Amino acid sequence: MTTASLTTQSEGFNLKEWIFTTDHKRIGVMYLIGSMAAFVVAGLMAILIRLEQSSLGAQIISDGTDYNVMLYFHGAAMILAFLIPGLTGFAANYFLPLMIGAKDVAFPRINALSLWLFWFAIVLALLTFVIPDKPDIMWTGYPPYSITTQGNTAFYVFTVHLLGFSSILGAVNFLVTVIFMRAPGMGWNQLNIFVWTTVAAFIIQLVFIPVLAAAVTLLLFDKYLGTHFFDPTAGGDVLLYQNLFWFYSHPAVYVIFLPAVGILFEIIATMSKNAVFNYKAAVYGGICGIVLITGEVWVHHLYVAGMPDWLRIGQMVTTLLISVPVGLLVLSLWGTLYRGAITYNVAMYYAVACLYLILVGGLTGIPLAMTSMTLHLSETSFVHAHFHFIMGMLATFTVFAGVYYWFPKMTGRLADNMIAKISLALNFIGVNVTFWPLFIIGVEGMPRRYWNYEMFPQFEPYHHVATIGAFITAVGITLMILNWIYCAFKGEIADDNPWKSKSMEWTHAPNVPGPGNFPEDVVVDSSWTPYNYDKR
Repeated sequence: MTTASLTTQSEGFNLKEWIFTTDHKRIGVMYLIGSMAAFVVAGLMAILIRLEQSSLGAQIISDGTDYNVMLYFHGAAMILAFLIPGLTGFAANYFLPLMIGAKDVAFPRINALSLWLFWFAIVLALLTFVIPDKPDIMWTGYPPYSITTQGNTAFYVFTVHLLGFSSILGAVNFLVTVIFMRAPGMGWNQLNIFVWTTVAAFIIQLVFIPVLAAAVTLLLFDKYLGTHFFDPTAGGDVLLYQNLFWFYSHPAVYVIFLPAVGILFEIIATMSKNAVFNYKAAVYGGICGIVLITGEVWVHHLYVAGMPDWLRIGQMVTTLLISVPVGLLVLSLWGTLYRGAITYNVAMYYAVACLYLILVGGLTGIPLAMTSMTLHLSETSFVHAHFHFIMGMLATFTVFAGVYYWFPKMTGRLADNMIAKISLALNFIGVNVTFWPLFIIGVEGMPRRYWNYEMFPQFEPYHHVATIGAFITAVGITLMILNWIYCAFKGEIADDNPWKSKSMEWTHAPNVPGPGNFPEDVVVDSSWTPYNYDKR
């Protein structure tokens, strides 16, 4: 990439052009900005939660209502406003069309609409902190509490509606794009793994988002219109909401997990200069297997909610069964490293850290699938720690890895420097210091969602350590974001393909691609793959 071409791409910034853009790459950048804004605010809520739990008794709040608001915003924003938009909004928007040789997405204006629905949801969520009747519903919105509370449940419902509608529009758009707009000659077995995982995630979104929308709409009706869908005294069923909520929310784990793993495949294959190990098994056994089974495992979130014992056994089997396609993906990730000429940079370090996070999160998920154990663990901090390892930290680290990996493509500059490595080390150390103590006290009986645990004084030292870990992570995140901003304007100018990737976004498109993506039409032959590295 020459200095002249980089200047041409960046000169003449026009705010109006960005606001009204239909360019999928600019939309991807704005998804990244919005999702990172949500991440920062949700992270501040996490710091406040840790400060409150750092010692016995009340620290910064006087009652549980403020704690519930912090927990609501942290959980809902991290999942619905950061992880899902960061993976299926930012990464899919910017790079999926480039990976398949498309000049644009199928429906550019619908794509822009989905972005602004997302941004409206972010603004609505942030208004939580200025309205007098803040949502007091945790992050799941369980009735009857969410119906009887004085908090503004409608804020939660409308935020979910906006984010859900945004995701549905994005899903339709990108599924049509992949099906009909691939470069001439490109077959299904020539797609990047990230494209496959994103397609799978969008299929899951299309199937399951309407269920969540129905659940929260019924919640809205019960609270504000006087219906009784979840009121057992009037013929309703309070567990109906939990079933509907988790019928979406467990598949949502894979809406996050699948694109995250897809990004890891791109980084590991590129940095190892290896073809994806057992590509077809990963795609048709791993990715497609997850899509087929993901709707059958939601009830394990209700193990202690009251159900027949035989149903628990059935859900235990399906929960364990989904570990088979997940295992195929993880084995393929590890196999891609075998005999590779590995280049270690910040993106690759994050990818290796994610392999560790998958291992810890996956192994700690096995006891939670077993009915005999999860009855004792399901409402403890053990679940809290497991959930953060396998989804929260894994997916978050993957977003960070993807930004470092694709930073030259988006900005024409490198962000791989000493500050990036220091922030990576702080992030990795911080999250482990934060969550390993929660595994320990979870096994010993520390309940989840307790803002005051004076009845468990023996756990206070562990919360001290966890709080220190949270602040270490906060320092690392701050350094990382500041480094991104600096390097976007002042970083070292990168070559067009600094990682020597074979994937189409690196080999056919210049850094900071302009309208139309490619200087000339892309045609591929039957021998081309995005992982066609020379054999040694």
